[in-house]
Amino acid sequence: MRRSTHVDEKTRSDAIHRLKSAAGHINGIIKMLEDDRYCIDVIKQIQATQTALSRVSESILDSHLRTCVTTAIQDSDADERERMLTEITEVFRYTHKS
Repeated sequence: MRRSTHVDEKTRSDAIHRLKSAAGHINGIIKMLEDDRYCIDVIKQIQATQTALSRVSESILDSHLRTCVTTAIQDSDADERERMLTEITEVFRYTHKS
């Protein structure tokens, strides 16, 4: 079963904008490496990009909690509630592995 995002249009457009910006930063980082730029400058750009990606992730997670998870918790389907809680647990488990 394919599920879709249920983020509101503002969250979606903001996430797309931030991801396109991050893609531009990644291309810039590649160019910095190709141009043999100073290591610390490269690392700072990588860290800035990681922060930007984390913010996108947090925004989408917030939207997910407010829509999909809230709906599942209020649903009478115990299997759906359990599936949603398992997904959230997996997200946090994955986050703490990195």
